[in-house]
Amino acid sequence: MKYNPKIHKRRSIRLKGYNYSQEGLYFITICCQNRKHFYGNIENGIMILNDAGKMIKK
Repeated sequence: MKYNPKIHKRRSIRLKGYNYSQEGLYFITICCQNRKHFYGNIENGIMILNDAGKMIKK
């Protein structure tokens, strides 16, 4: 289906005027099925990565 602004009401969350092709750092959130802790655990507010989490970070 082609984009039709009359029925598609999504608004962009991108920053106006920002060049997303330039170098920079990005924050990525990964949400797992059923919110299981596949990549480690949070202890005292700090993420402790397991082997899978270390692989993702790398």
